[in-house]
Amino acid sequence: MLDVQKQLEIIKRGTAEIVPEEELVEKLKKSVANNKPLHIKLGLDPTAPDIHLGHTVVLQKLRQFQELGHKVTIILGDYTGRIGDPTGKSETRKQLTEEQVLANAKTYEQQIFKILDPQKTSVRFNSTWLAPLKFEDVIRLAATTTVARMLEREDFSKRFKENLPISIHEFFYPLMQGYDSVALEADIELGGTDQKFNLLMGRTLQKEFGQEPQIALMMPILEGLDGVNKMSKSLGNYIGIDESPQEMYGKTMSLPDELMVRYFELVTPVPLEEVRAIAKGLAEGTLHPRDVKMRLAREIVSFYHGPEAAMQAEEQFKKVFQKKELPDEIDQFVVTEDLYEDGLVILPRLMTQAKLASSTSEARRLIKEGAVKIDGEKVTDPNLRFAPTEGMVIRAGKRRFARLSLKN
Repeated sequence: MLDVQKQLEIIKRGTAEIVPEEELVEKLKKSVANNKPLHIKLGLDPTAPDIHLGHTVVLQKLRQFQELGHKVTIILGDYTGRIGDPTGKSETRKQLTEEQVLANAKTYEQQIFKILDPQKTSVRFNSTWLAPLKFEDVIRLAATTTVARMLEREDFSKRFKENLPISIHEFFYPLMQGYDSVALEADIELGGTDQKFNLLMGRTLQKEFGQEPQIALMMPILEGLDGVNKMSKSLGNYIGIDESPQEMYGKTMSLPDELMVRYFELVTPVPLEEVRAIAKGLAEGTLHPRDVKMRLAREIVSFYHGPEAAMQAEEQFKKVFQKKELPDEIDQFVVTEDLYEDGLVILPRLMTQAKLASSTSEARRLIKEGAVKIDGEKVTDPNLRFAPTEGMVIRAGKRRFARLSLKN
């Protein structure tokens, strides 16, 4: 086990806040002295099945704890997930069914082990200890805090001031998450900065139950590819960890330069000394931003798909974006009879069917923006009708291609 100072440097990498840091130091001292690992907890509510890089910020931190020799437990909130975390929400979430939560949980387990060592990770469902609670236990739990304390939460406070409904069961969410820490006797709980209230509730409940309170370690919220908003699938500014190597590489290359060091620090395993050297090289002008971004793209793709896939993705990127050539492999799309109207095909409809756009409205927007080409020729008519030919290539944006086939 590394000494306290070395562990602390690794633990503090990229962290936004540690509450309280002095207690973390004391826990680490005891851990080293007794050669006993700390128990680290992360709760995940499987309310959506797809994980993107924004979700991996806390998972990368857990991986670092594993490498330091500490015990890691992932709590899949099959009970809390049915309520849905009210954090940042302006309205009550729709409650999920047990079947929906369990289906999502299975996908979550498959994805988190792309980051964490499955041999060193314990996965628990919080229904294990929440389901057996009697009503008197729930009353005791509710008695540990006040309505005034709950209304200190920014989202609850805002909804209350705006006369928007707050359901009573939403108040139980932080209590249930806090009780998870009691059940596990957690030493440290991880979460995003938006989870501070919930993490501190764990400390409160552990004190109530006579336990040594956990440390709340908060990681920053990762900005998406637009460089402004939180990474989100709904905003389209995300990199999914299940995406193809080419898509991951290309998306990373679209990242604003000023976020490169932050991504290195938060979502890659590149050693901290190297990250600092990269930051210094960029600041002094001894490293070219393009080269650094290509290194970042390789690191991200390598982590999820392996070094060989990363090099292939890089070669494809150079071919398409630097040499302006077509990629080696383009998905073939068969133009079926139902796409024809009076002998011609409507371009936005074809783009949607070929998955070059998520909807016809997005397809029209891309066409208007000049982001669509047919056999290398830019088109700008959002209502374009054309006669497709065998082998014709449609390009949408920078990374999406389809080669047309007329064979049924």
